[in-house]
Amino acid sequence: MTDAKFQGRARRPWRLLIVGLALAAWPMAEAAHAQARPPASAVQQGEDGLTIRTAQGAVNVQVWGDNIVRVRRYRDAAPERTSLAVVLPRPAQRLRVATTAGGVEITTPALKVAIARDSGAVSFSDAAGKPYTRELLAAGDDGLAPATGGAPGQFSIRQAFEISGPQEFLGLGQHSDGALDRTGHSVLLQQKNTDVAVPMLWSTKGYGILWDNASVTTVEVGLPQAANQLAFRSEAGRDVDYYFIAGSKPDAVIAGYRRLTGAAPMMARWTWGFWQSRERYSSQDELVGIARRYRQMNIPIDAVIQDWQYWAPGQWGSHQFDPARYPDPRKMLADLKAMDVHAIVSVWPRFDAGLANTKALEAAGVLFPPTYRNVYPEGSGRWYDAYGKAGRDLYWSQISKSMTPIGFDGYWLDASEAELGGEWGQMRALTTAAGPGAEVYNAYPLMHTTGVYDGQLKNAPGKRPFVLTRSAWLGQQRNAAVTWSGDIHGDWAVFRKQIPAGLNFVASGIPYWNTDIGGFFGGEPSDPDYRELFVRWFQFGAFTPMFRVHGTGPAKEIWRFDEPAQRILRRYVELRYRLLPYIYATSWRVTDQGYTMMRPLEMDFAADPRAHGISDQYLFGQDLLVSPVVQPKAETRTVYLPGAAPWYDFWTGRRYAGGSTVTAAAPLDVLPIHVRAGAILPLAPVVPHAQAGADAPLEIRVYRGADGAFTLYDDEGDGQGYRQGRRATIDLRWNEARKTLTIGARKGRYPGMPRERVFNIVWVGDQTVTPPARTVRYTGQETVVGAP
Repeated sequence: MTDAKFQGRARRPWRLLIVGLALAAWPMAEAAHAQARPPASAVQQGEDGLTIRTAQGAVNVQVWGDNIVRVRRYRDAAPERTSLAVVLPRPAQRLRVATTAGGVEITTPALKVAIARDSGAVSFSDAAGKPYTRELLAAGDDGLAPATGGAPGQFSIRQAFEISGPQEFLGLGQHSDGALDRTGHSVLLQQKNTDVAVPMLWSTKGYGILWDNASVTTVEVGLPQAANQLAFRSEAGRDVDYYFIAGSKPDAVIAGYRRLTGAAPMMARWTWGFWQSRERYSSQDELVGIARRYRQMNIPIDAVIQDWQYWAPGQWGSHQFDPARYPDPRKMLADLKAMDVHAIVSVWPRFDAGLANTKALEAAGVLFPPTYRNVYPEGSGRWYDAYGKAGRDLYWSQISKSMTPIGFDGYWLDASEAELGGEWGQMRALTTAAGPGAEVYNAYPLMHTTGVYDGQLKNAPGKRPFVLTRSAWLGQQRNAAVTWSGDIHGDWAVFRKQIPAGLNFVASGIPYWNTDIGGFFGGEPSDPDYRELFVRWFQFGAFTPMFRVHGTGPAKEIWRFDEPAQRILRRYVELRYRLLPYIYATSWRVTDQGYTMMRPLEMDFAADPRAHGISDQYLFGQDLLVSPVVQPKAETRTVYLPGAAPWYDFWTGRRYAGGSTVTAAAPLDVLPIHVRAGAILPLAPVVPHAQAGADAPLEIRVYRGADGAFTLYDDEGDGQGYRQGRRATIDLRWNEARKTLTIGARKGRYPGMPRERVFNIVWVGDQTVTPPARTVRYTGQETVVGAP
């Protein structure tokens, strides 16, 4: 992979030439059909692609890659606008165009795109001509209604697509309806606490649609009254604008989305460890004491979080610690770092009146005019305009002036929808630096995280930026942002719905997500019913991208629970740390290949219809099937093992046939986990923090029964060196027929890379987990190890 490719700037040159004769033949084709249609259509080809003008208006088609096409529809001239989401520059438009009986066809190595002569409706097929979908346009319909100004419930932009044949739709962000397949649902895309609007979805038929409209949008997918339609309806905008992305697998569709909107950067190794948080730690001594207690108990931990209200009364937005409770914030961070514990801090886009920061934002014209009543606690405040670079830069400079010298390692951006006064939709009435609030409503979290990400890169170049945020929009993965599911209640019904909510969020192309383990509005650790829920939620949390405890009310650190629960919680913290080589390597694949870490079964088993629609199982990385226990008092749970290859029980080594349904043992201390045959699973020793295990000996488990491969990845663990090639990979390949594990030659290097690694090879067969059969001292050369 070239560095330019990593930055998203490399372009595969088109090998296709403009077929001038095809366009020259257009008038003759027009004449042949003149009696059967309205007045003549006009066809133009230029730097902006192919444009056809009909009686209804204009449709513009641009090719952005072999498998990506952009479609715009407008009435007169193309509206001038810059996408907030798409950062890939438009490629040169060298198109292969031909006329057909019905209109014009553009072909690429992966797609056929047909535009109807009379209506301008666009149809999409694969290279062999097999249909994906087509636009549905009524006679005289251009998808553009009279402007409504973003009035709630009114639609000015709309586009419908045909649903033909069996398929499922996943994506559209995070929603709490408990559904995985969006078919049969109407989904409101409007940012609010616990609902995250991301207008990107894909079909198991092999395509995705990125709807580039930031206004409040309703997406209707195969509703009973329109079972053959996928329809987008947006409240504001001046044109229909979307990208069609084809892909034989969902990973290819998501990789196309990331190519358009930006790659997810690598996050530091420590971010993949265990996090402890609470609403809220109220003093310097309390925050440091939490980390110290974990270290004293020898429970691994990598990070703690300072939530809000660390400021003095009336100082919300000052980004200053109350000296009465935090007398020396720099020492607070130094004490944490001395224990190898990192910390992030909560900052809000909201400001109390009269502060120096508020006045500076006001003077610069980057503060929204209204004063909003707080959702909580009592009071009122102003919110800054993140839509313009001037506002983002000034906001970051205020944070950085206070927080960078203290030494925080990242930022928690709370209420990033933006919350304003808590009456969701208020931003419609505002004028922003990017235009009317009604048109850019849903993009606030993208713009807010952009400023903080860019600021961290500039002010702390030795660190990898990190952002935790309550909301997200198209492209937010490029800001090293992890989204959490908001202020949810800690009960079984909510817990069950978190799994499909998270799976649909990552299916939208933004890979990193988590929840408040145990629920934000949680229970009491001494309550046995809540204790059971917390343990089950904690097990699930260990297999989400960010492993973090948080909540209001009674504290939920591990030692707050009884001894039996503590033993279970410790077990899953330790398992998380054992899995860090697997997780870190997967995070590189997310960055390098547009991969997804937390995976709905449809992503890997599209050909297995029984794997579709299962909302409480998923793959974590390429080989681990995770089946959370979501019912109280359970001792077992039903697990479907998808595909044809065998699966192994992670805990016992017992082997099961693929395509079977099993009753998995699930006492309170067991989360059912199954490992795919052919898996090569690297496991580290239990270490106190993530970086401590970077060079430790690894157990390499090989699960027999199928060929397999895995790529180990390592780098310095932090900083931007990986972008300049300071990284190393080792390809591992298992050949079932030959019974050999090949440890490939190491590729690359980085400062501090160990000269030698120790690999303890373990073969897992039917109902057996053997002790290490071979210890390999690996020095970078290819090594072949035979199984016993």
